[in-house]
Amino acid sequence: MKKVLFTVALLLVASFTFAQEKAVKEAKKIANAVQPDFAKAEELINGALTNPETKDLPETWNVAGLIQKRRSEKEMENAYLRKPYDTLQVYNSALNMCKYFFKCDELAQIPNEKGKIKNKYRKTNANSIIAERGNLINGGIQYYNMYLDGKNQEYGNKALGFFGTYVDIAGHPMFAENEIVKADTLLPQIAYYAAMVAYNMEDYPSVLKYAPFAKDDKEVGKYAMEFVSSALKAQGDTAKWVASLQEGLQKYPDHQFFFGNLIDYYSNNNKYDEATQFADNMLAKDPNNTFYLYVKGYLYHNQYSFLKDQKKDAEATAILDKAIEYYQKTVEIDPNYAEAYSNLGLVYCLQAQDFSEKSTTDVNDPKYKQDQETLKAFYEKAKPCYEKARQLQPEKKDLWLNGLYRVYYNLQMGPEFEEIESLM
Repeated sequence: MKKVLFTVALLLVASFTFAQEKAVKEAKKIANAVQPDFAKAEELINGALTNPETKDLPETWNVAGLIQKRRSEKEMENAYLRKPYDTLQVYNSALNMCKYFFKCDELAQIPNEKGKIKNKYRKTNANSIIAERGNLINGGIQYYNMYLDGKNQEYGNKALGFFGTYVDIAGHPMFAENEIVKADTLLPQIAYYAAMVAYNMEDYPSVLKYAPFAKDDKEVGKYAMEFVSSALKAQGDTAKWVASLQEGLQKYPDHQFFFGNLIDYYSNNNKYDEATQFADNMLAKDPNNTFYLYVKGYLYHNQYSFLKDQKKDAEATAILDKAIEYYQKTVEIDPNYAEAYSNLGLVYCLQAQDFSEKSTTDVNDPKYKQDQETLKAFYEKAKPCYEKARQLQPEKKDLWLNGLYRVYYNLQMGPEFEEIESLM
């Protein structure tokens, strides 16, 4: 009795497997019809894609991709005939086709029981994917614009799917020997778009996956490497973040993002010797680079606060002279460098503050008048610096407003002080 039941069970399994394989064949037949019923074809293939008997067969995924390919072709046929057509359907079919064909290829590469690989799908499907790459770009652009309109996460994910799939093609084994893919000049820019979308959505693993494909591009390479650095920082990986900044600086020495962030890192962590050596190395390559000169002054400027906290007043005073030296070099080369003027004014005010702490406050002391004149001289030096910063960047009040308030107050410049006070 048990043997009979077991035989019946085997027959039922075989029958069910046959039914699923038949569904795959029927879906293929429908897709290839002159007037295909895509809803029916997709219903049949979707069942086969999840059924244990057919979900691991390359033919199942091949037919799924074929259906999407035919859907896209039919929509484009309508467009050619000036009939209504669904643009988003064209884009989405292209994306789905690629995903299905990728899975088909993965399964077809599994060796058979004799250890041989017989992948009859690769060449045809690879050509179909290459033909649809333009729609991957267009789909990515379409959904990214929709994402920007309302910051809808679903649209952002769709845009990333399109751009990311385009980039994935370049690294897929199906195209390892394909000359068209190897010669693709658009790849870096599409990789940049993928990284940009991912970064906007805070999908940092995807940033790190796609941005490296763009890092050698002359137009967007430096920005792609920015995305990498920012993603690593957001993930809290300080060691890799610093390494990425150093790599970016070596590759794009004129791009201020890497240099500026490195200097900030060194400065904020009191690694002034490392930071100064780094700045010196960059100045050795380009002695008249105003940004490098400004940063060197900025380092000395920041080191002053550190030394003051350490009660090393003499060293702190000397370091301000070095900051002045490099800020002055900066504005000598670039008279329009507002930030350098602002910081130069601040350094003179810091010198005034230091001197004030040591000067006499006794009006009867013979030194009082002399000390007041010395103190006034520091503010006199700061005054034109802040005024120049205001002239150059009137909209950036943080560069000059507080500084001029302090200077005009200490120089007892009534009308000027009142005008600045009204802006506070």
